[in-house]
Amino acid sequence: MWHEDILGTIGGTPLVRVNRLAAHLPGTVLAKLEYFNPGGSVKDRIGISMLEDAEARGELAPGGTIVEGTSGNTGVGLALAAIARGYTCIFATTDKQSPEKIAILRALGAEVIVCPTAVDPEDPRSYYQVSRRLAEETPNSFYMNQYDNPANTLAHLRTTGPELWEGTEGRITHLFVGSGTGGTISGSAAYLKERNPDVRIIGVDPYGSVYWKYFHTGEFDEDEIYPYVTEGVGEDILAGNMNFDIVDDYVRVTDRESMLMTRRLSREEGMFLGGSCGMAMAGALQWMEANRDAIDDDAVLVVIMPDGGYRALGKVYNDVWMQEHGFLEEDEILTAGRLAARRPTERPLVTAPADMTLDDAIGVMRGHAISQVPVMEGKEVVGSLTERDILRSLMGDPTRARASCAISWARPSRWSEASSPCSRLRATSFAASSPPCLCGKKDGGLGILTRSDLIAALGA
Repeated sequence: MWHEDILGTIGGTPLVRVNRLAAHLPGTVLAKLEYFNPGGSVKDRIGISMLEDAEARGELAPGGTIVEGTSGNTGVGLALAAIARGYTCIFATTDKQSPEKIAILRALGAEVIVCPTAVDPEDPRSYYQVSRRLAEETPNSFYMNQYDNPANTLAHLRTTGPELWEGTEGRITHLFVGSGTGGTISGSAAYLKERNPDVRIIGVDPYGSVYWKYFHTGEFDEDEIYPYVTEGVGEDILAGNMNFDIVDDYVRVTDRESMLMTRRLSREEGMFLGGSCGMAMAGALQWMEANRDAIDDDAVLVVIMPDGGYRALGKVYNDVWMQEHGFLEEDEILTAGRLAARRPTERPLVTAPADMTLDDAIGVMRGHAISQVPVMEGKEVVGSLTERDILRSLMGDPTRARASCAISWARPSRWSEASSPCSRLRATSFAASSPPCLCGKKDGGLGILTRSDLIAALGA
């Protein structure tokens, strides 16, 4: 059988056991992988729910425009629903969201306005206010407002909660959820508590969000609000869909813990996920460690994983970005030495003696199929010869081919210690006008690093 449109594929996402990361803990730890939804996230569930609710109440007319403030995933869910039902979309998002998320929204035909992150929610530049203003200014439009729209929670009451219950055959004992709008945790928890009031619901929050402290103290503390990089979770407001009364406990996690756990999930469990998933798992494991005595071997603990890793390639899975934000362990930092070691084949460094003719140097480069070569006097690097340098020299005077290559070389290649972080290389040695970068090797010799090596490493 087939689905009538893409919306029929939403839901029914798998539960997968977490093996290595939770091997030391009692009970069974499961991850609910929401990136199996067609738009790649848990937010696909609420897109169609909010759209159908707006249609039923007559607030969204045929050919109308959906307006929403989104961190990216809700926008994708709404865009899919809009395509299937014949609407257009305008989204406001923040400048902390990954370029991949914004590109996906535009690929789905949405208009996207990028707003600053570091402003108050009431600031007219915030994505909350910009989306409201756009809805007021756009004819035949409707502001979805996922934060306060009860159809958000209802989507999870109708789909996510039942799937968790049925997927564990009613054995689920704990649910861990990161929360932003509050719909996922509130709707799922409402269903599970109705089936078994003893199911424990634990929220996970990033530092910089107000939810953790509000849950534990009842105080909305503006001093708790500060920028963080984990996307799609936490809030600087109290969303209307966030039902704290149905939550049993709350933990919070740093950006660094979230990012490192995201990478561990990929490498140790084969779960290629986004940063908010690492946050949820880090918080879940933190809570399990602290409450080990309250967990027995029969416990079934589920962590909702909101999205997949393709939207995080430029951040979480980018060693340079991770290093620049101070998230990598010392032995994980991508250095010049590690970059050299990642080259698929190791071959000796090809050099040109300073007294070699330019014509012979060209022959060396052709023979080794290379575009640049360090120039040496003994063991000292005195210059760098590139195709561009040679072309410039010969265009000025073709007879220079028979002269010493010294007349054509540029400044010496930059020298980099093997321990030098690649973020530093990117800004200096790999600048557009720079010659190739040389790096010391373990055997005491030299290796050459190129922009291609860095691109290959970052894109791996």
